Amino acid sequence: MDEKKLITELTAGSEIAFRDLVDSFKDRVYNSSLGILQNAEDAEDISQEVFIEVFNSIGKFRGDSSLSTWIYRITITKSLDLIRKKKRKKRFAFITSLFGDGEKNLKELSDFNHPGVEAENKELSAILFKAVRKLPENQKIAFTLNKVEGLSYKEISEVMNVSVSSIESLLHRARNNLKAHLNDYYSNT
Repeated sequence: MDEKKLITELTAGSEIAFRDLVDSFKDRVYNSSLGILQNAEDAEDISQEVFIEVFNSIGKFRGDSSLSTWIYRITITKSLDLIRKKKRKKRFAFITSLFGDGEKNLKELSDFNHPGVEAENKELSAILFKAVRKLPENQKIAFTLNKVEGLSYKEISEVMNVSVSSIESLLHRARNNLKAHLNDYYSNT
C-alpha cells in the first residue's frame, strides 16, 4: 500500500491499515528503540507505545516528512523519555537511600547483548554496547540509526531534524569517542 493511501486509511481508523503499518515498521521501531535503550523489555514496551501514538495522532501528521521519518522521531522521543524517567527514579532512589531507606539497591545496567548478535560475538558486542551507552545522547542516536538501522546521513538528519553536516560531525565524534572508550577498556584489561 502506498504511503498516502496508508495515511488516509489510518486517519479513517482502518484496522487493516494499522496492521499493515505495524507489519511494515515493527522491526525498525523495535531495533531503533533497542539500540537506544539496550533493554529488550523496554524496547517492546516502547514499540507498543509508538504504534499507539501513531494510531492516535495520525490526524496530526502534516506530511512535512515521510511517514517513516515521523515514526522514527516518535520512537526516539519515547525512548529518550523512558531513559530520562529511569534516571529520575534512580536519582530519587539514591536520595532516598541516603536518608535511611537502604533496602533499595541501585544497580548498574546489566550487560546488554543485542539479540541479533551471534553467540561467538556476544562478548564483543557487550563491550561495544557498553561503550555506546557512554556516548552523549545525540551521538548515540545518530550512531544507532546509522549502524544498527542502516539509515543514510540524509535520513538521519530528517529524523533528528538537523543538517546532514551535523550528522557527519555527530558520527565522527561518536566514532572517536567509541575508539577512546574501547582503547581505555582494552588497555585496562
